Amino acid sequence: MGFLSLKEIEKHNKKNDIWVIIHGKVYDLTNFLPEHPGGQKIILKYAGKDATNSFDPIHPPDIIQRLLPPDVFKGVVDPSALTQVLKVETEEDKHIRIARENMPNLDEMYNSFDFEAVAKSVLKAEAWSYFSSGSENEITLRENHSAFHRIWFKPRVMVNVKYVDPSTTFLGTHTAFPLYISATALGKMGHPEGEVVLARASAKRNLIQMISNYTSCSFDEIVNASTPNHTQWIQIYINSNPRREKDMRQKYILDAPEEIRSSTTEVRRDQGASQALSQFIDATFCWDDIAWIKSITKMPIVIKGVQASEDAILAAKHGCQGIVISNHGGRQLDFAPSAIEILPEVTAALKREGINEGFEVYIDGGIRRGSDIFKAIALGAKGVGIGRPSLYAMSSYGDAGVERLLELLQNEFEMIMRLMGVTSIEQIKPEMVDTRNLKDHFASIPKDYLAESAYDPMQPRSHFSKL
Repeated sequence: MGFLSLKEIEKHNKKNDIWVIIHGKVYDLTNFLPEHPGGQKIILKYAGKDATNSFDPIHPPDIIQRLLPPDVFKGVVDPSALTQVLKVETEEDKHIRIARENMPNLDEMYNSFDFEAVAKSVLKAEAWSYFSSGSENEITLRENHSAFHRIWFKPRVMVNVKYVDPSTTFLGTHTAFPLYISATALGKMGHPEGEVVLARASAKRNLIQMISNYTSCSFDEIVNASTPNHTQWIQIYINSNPRREKDMRQKYILDAPEEIRSSTTEVRRDQGASQALSQFIDATFCWDDIAWIKSITKMPIVIKGVQASEDAILAAKHGCQGIVISNHGGRQLDFAPSAIEILPEVTAALKREGINEGFEVYIDGGIRRGSDIFKAIALGAKGVGIGRPSLYAMSSYGDAGVERLLELLQNEFEMIMRLMGVTSIEQIKPEMVDTRNLKDHFASIPKDYLAESAYDPMQPRSHFSKL
């Protein structure tokens, strides 16, 4: 097969005849156009053109080969023609380049909020919006962290804390301290290597990584980037059509070129990544289906997204090995309570039912400090997950940034252990924290200047639209 010229490819720029270039290869996406989970508009924008730069941050490299028939491949672009494509630096590109050139040194990052502030300046607008935003008014998004401020410590003194051991086990796996990297989607929007960076960094720090269904790297890439002894979990969404696992990764709302015309149906507008990702999740999946999952695997099963003690009990009674109390980072139901607020209710309910040994409770959402981790452990969590902080560190400084973040959190946690007078995880007890104000959403709490300075507030459309 000979090379295809750009002139020939550009002819195929209509809705009923659309070719797209990705990594020098030409694909006929005409039949796939109506099926694209992110909508038709983004594909139409690149009709007869090179879509590589928009494709890479969102899709695993093998997605076309895995999910589309071989006959969509039309040929290879003439290499000499590709060099003729002019790379124009946009104003946003220029702003990001200058911001990256002036980033603080990594050793000047002292907490998770420092990484968030840097990420805000070096990420493209679409990536920052996707990583940082929550649902509706973002009340739950902010409450996830604010709730920790309503919990106070009861430190003990005169304890020998020269040596402390922050290590523990998650589902039987040893981990350096009670934290794991939560499942996050579309990592390549922040870094060219995406979730592979998180795999390498978590392996070096002896911490577990949870892999999302919707990573922008392939599963094999993420696993192969790890080490033989590194444990990784995978977050599974049940697809509404298991025979058609199309990739659901498109966020952008971009206009198609004016020359693209359709005399029939109008191009469907995408409604954002979260809604695109949810379109193919099985809405009928229920507790009765746990038995089916147990029948096809011997791996531990943990239910993520629990927000009520009743569901925690049901998870245990259906034979699950644990739960993750989570409101999904405040990205779904606004005004859902924070995980840390629900945690005491859940642990108390499990205790009343006699469900203790062998059933593990984790939380995620709003963890930004070692003190947050300690509070969660004191209230009965086996461990905590972090999502956004790892994305911000990855987007700003790559592997070294994520390693630095994890090191800072572990150092903070160990310092809190010493200041609280404990030397091991087993010694952390509920009586070490004061939770009297935890459910009082109107209680006076200290102003968190770091969190507020990093937060990007939503504005009415007349001023600025975050999404």
